[in-house]
Amino acid sequence: MTDNLKKKTNKSVGKNIRTIRHQRGWSQEDVANRLGISIPAFSKIETGVTDINLSRLEQIANIYEINVVNLLALDAEDIEPQVSHLNIAQKKILDREAEIANLQRKVILLYEELRNRIPAMV
Repeated sequence: MTDNLKKKTNKSVGKNIRTIRHQRGWSQEDVANRLGISIPAFSKIETGVTDINLSRLEQIANIYEINVVNLLALDAEDIEPQVSHLNIAQKKILDREAEIANLQRKVILLYEELRNRIPAMV
């Protein structure tokens, strides 16, 4: 592998690692601690300064709970948005279910109120 290609690959993988870390809302310190390395060492991985070996890639993938292939993919930015969209959809469903339950309670209360008024009218 040429030096230029190696640098490009390191930068790409580092960018993917950083992107996924940001999407998780984690700091460099969080990930560095989980890896058992210093923050500067992890920073060098993210910036592509350090050549990253397969063992370290596997560790990072395990921490992120993703496949190593996703760290190597040039479009890692597409990995998490799918999960994020799913989480957003699930939250919307839960919100709608809560609204439906609330409306059902209101209908029951209104029905009971109406039922209690009818005998008084007759």
